[in-house]
Amino acid sequence: MKKIWLLALWLVSVSAAHGEAVDADELHQSLLTLDAHLDTPALFHRQDYAFSARGSFSENGTNVDLPRLQEGGLDGGFWVIFTAQGELNDAAYVRARNSAVLRQMAIRELAARYADAVELAFSADDAQRIHDEGKIVVFQSMENAYPLGRDVSLLETFYSGGLRMLGPVHFSNNQFADSSTDSVVLYEGLSPIGEELVREANRLGIIVDASHASDDALRDMMRISSTPVILSHSGPDGVYDHARNVPDELLVQLAESGGVVHVNAFGGYLEELVPTPEHKAAMDELRATFGPDLSSLSDKEFEAYRSARAEVYKRYPPPRSSFEKYVEHLLYVLDLVGVDHVGIGADWDGGGGVDGMADVAAVPRITAALLDAGYSRQDIAKIWSGNLLRLMREVEAAKTVSLESPDIVR
Repeated sequence: MKKIWLLALWLVSVSAAHGEAVDADELHQSLLTLDAHLDTPALFHRQDYAFSARGSFSENGTNVDLPRLQEGGLDGGFWVIFTAQGELNDAAYVRARNSAVLRQMAIRELAARYADAVELAFSADDAQRIHDEGKIVVFQSMENAYPLGRDVSLLETFYSGGLRMLGPVHFSNNQFADSSTDSVVLYEGLSPIGEELVREANRLGIIVDASHASDDALRDMMRISSTPVILSHSGPDGVYDHARNVPDELLVQLAESGGVVHVNAFGGYLEELVPTPEHKAAMDELRATFGPDLSSLSDKEFEAYRSARAEVYKRYPPPRSSFEKYVEHLLYVLDLVGVDHVGIGADWDGGGGVDGMADVAAVPRITAALLDAGYSRQDIAKIWSGNLLRLMREVEAAKTVSLESPDIVR
């Protein structure tokens, strides 16, 4: 398989902007490539996962490890501190806070353990330096601000540990915002404390991420934030009308305000995928066994659920979207908002991946597809990291706390 796609990458594409022959693989390897949403930290404490060992999506369902990052020429990105949504009460907030602190520690432990191969990044300028040193770039983001409870000041603690991007909400409404996938509307956008959270992120120099937020919450973020808003792993509902995808007019508005849309590769958001009756029945049985609220499971129970789900997937594989459909979404957004406002956020190890691009070893196919579509070297460099780092620099320039604060833990 590796030989097949490497051979495909050696096919020559033509750069429309310069009229010169460009080898897709050579171009890809020369770029600084960053993905805005890597859920891989959720794997760090799994006994069957080792960052240093090459895994396989077909064998253990993973997308990212050091050998595959190096093989695919993906230079890093934003590694996610994710906490599942639970109840909105003080006891649940404390449990979630502890979980998020441990997840941030796990990311920092990764950088310490593999210091010769990866490095924590705290600013936009760090990315190029780390890349030039031949290492993987490790920025940190938080998907779901739920662990902050109702104490917005806790955000500074995570910032001190390296947090540089924040998504207020996930699959369900929380104390900060309405979710795009919750059937109930609580606030018609951000809550009052959610507005406070956005302002605190601006103060600290943390990028505000609207992926998973409702359309009204995205509008509120753009209205309140003093810096451009990002979508770290979202898509256009102009291609597929799904609650997690964003209307064209909001994508245009976000771009006009300086934001960047990072297009995800989560198959269920790319097109309608219908499972086989056998798969559906097995998953229904799994939900009956473990319950609908996975956030209420203990670590041991969740591991049992994950193992059982993996067995279901092996016996009755879920339907998958294709690389061609992913490229359709990517090119649609590029045509809609322009090359200065698009990036890559495939949702690796969070459900991302499609047939033809099952893991990060295959991401050079994105570069080849962009070349085939007529995009230039400069365009593709923007898409892979330039737009993300430009936005990050704007956020850094607007912050009102010093990056050299003695509280920063490097």
